Amino acid sequence: MEAVIVILMLLFVSFVVLGVYVGVKAVGAAKRGVDRTLTQARRTVEDTTLRAKSLGQPGVAGELAQLRLSLRTSMRATQEALRRGVTQDASLSESIGLFDRLSEHGHELDDELKRLEREPDKARVSTLLPDLRERTERVTHGADSLRWAARDRARQFADDDLAALGAQIDVEAGALRHWEKEPGADSSWPAPEPAAGTAPAQTWPEVKGEAEGRAEAAEAAEAARSTEESGRAAGPQAITARDPHRQTTYPWQKAARPEGTV
Repeated sequence: MEAVIVILMLLFVSFVVLGVYVGVKAVGAAKRGVDRTLTQARRTVEDTTLRAKSLGQPGVAGELAQLRLSLRTSMRATQEALRRGVTQDASLSESIGLFDRLSEHGHELDDELKRLEREPDKARVSTLLPDLRERTERVTHGADSLRWAARDRARQFADDDLAALGAQIDVEAGALRHWEKEPGADSSWPAPEPAAGTAPAQTWPEVKGEAEGRAEAAEAAEAARSTEESGRAAGPQAITARDPHRQTTYPWQKAARPEGTV
């Protein structure tokens, strides 16, 4: 009885611990989902604000907004391309390491541009614009180079795989069409053998002598048939008595005895 109680208590504690673990995991996943959603929403709002400033505010403010927008767009596109490509090509891990180092410079530049947006001395900021523009172009050029190199590599792999697949399909198609006879080539299928007791089929022209003999036999048969038909048309013929002198004698017949005289 005590063993049953202990087992039940252990089961109860196990279910409680499992429930707490699942609850913590669920809360963590929900929190991560909320954070991700908030981050995406904040990013969307900030990008929309920068786009509006770059189009609606001329001068230094619009220039700074345009630099921030181009920097963030290039870095985000490169990050997505590399993270998506590394799942299929492990060699991109080194490219991701280089991008992480480039991202540090990109974040520093974005923070500096963000601070300069709130700077009241616009004349001072205008003197820094050439250097900021050059730094932005260097960072975006590095990000674009990594992104396009990864895309070119993936496209080259896809082209090579498609070429190899096409060659295999051509070989398989040729194997499936092995019965087709090429012009000028002999058939690979053997001729069927004639069945026992039957004459082989004639597959070549007949000899001239055989053809003439068959023609003559056909003519003789036609003449005999014509004679028979003409005889039938002439009507019944007279029956003549058999000539005893011309009667044929066979060796197994007995000789006729002469009639005796009384």
